[in-house]
Amino acid sequence: MQRKVYAPGVAAALLAALLAGCTGGSGGGDGADDSKPGDTGSAAAPAEPGKYRTLPEPCGEVEPGTLDAMLPGLTEMGESEQREKAYEGTPTVTYDTDRRVGCRWKVESSGASHHLLVDFERVVSYDGTVSDDDRAAEVYSTKLREAGLPVPASSDADDEDENDKDGKDASKEEKEGKEEKGDKAQGGTKDRTEPGDDDATSTTGPATPPAGLEPRSLEDLGDEAFLDDALTTAASATRHRTVTVVFRTSNVIVTIEYDEQPGRRTDVPDSKEMQDKALELADGLAGKFDE
Repeated sequence: MQRKVYAPGVAAALLAALLAGCTGGSGGGDGADDSKPGDTGSAAAPAEPGKYRTLPEPCGEVEPGTLDAMLPGLTEMGESEQREKAYEGTPTVTYDTDRRVGCRWKVESSGASHHLLVDFERVVSYDGTVSDDDRAAEVYSTKLREAGLPVPASSDADDEDENDKDGKDASKEEKEGKEEKGDKAQGGTKDRTEPGDDDATSTTGPATPPAGLEPRSLEDLGDEAFLDDALTTAASATRHRTVTVVFRTSNVIVTIEYDEQPGRRTDVPDSKEMQDKALELADGLAGKFDE
């Protein structure tokens, strides 16, 4: 049998073709990958989730001693089943306890009726580029504006143009007009800042908050906080005061509403006393979130 003899040039060509085929096949597994060099670092990292993933049960977060101070009618009940039930409070209606929960207490005393509301709202951002904390800060700012209080000075506030400021002023005036109409519709009026209220012949406290106790932003309470103080005259001519404290800690917004309505028309609830009690409760709740 004769052996075939290949010329050196033919052998070299065959070897080159074989090597080319192997090289082309080796890249087939990477063909489905559309990524480009540097693509992995070009996509923006997802925004940070909030610190809090759940909410505490608000009816159990207020200490009995605090309830005694804020709702004096409790101690007048004596030891009874009714008193125990009053301490428990009433949960507010909510459709998602992971996002919002609240509790109410309302107690009558010999001289006045008191109402307390504690509300926890956990804010979640559904925008991957906005963190839960940033979204909660936006919600808090809306509540601040709705209370008629100015946004604290900051670098962001300094960058606002005049048109934005005029728009906020107009929104505030529109809101105040709606509130006034609502109060009149209910047969009452709202007095928040007008000094020199001499309608009442005798009072248990000033009709308007003294200097330093007016509605204001607060320091050293959560990440940011404010206090509102509103005196309302009802159709019966009795006056009740509502002190509201709102603070944000990370992606949770806590709201406390403390209301007192005296039994006598001439009595006016005292701002300082009510504010001190509401702030003490707020400070205690903030401490529990930090634990």
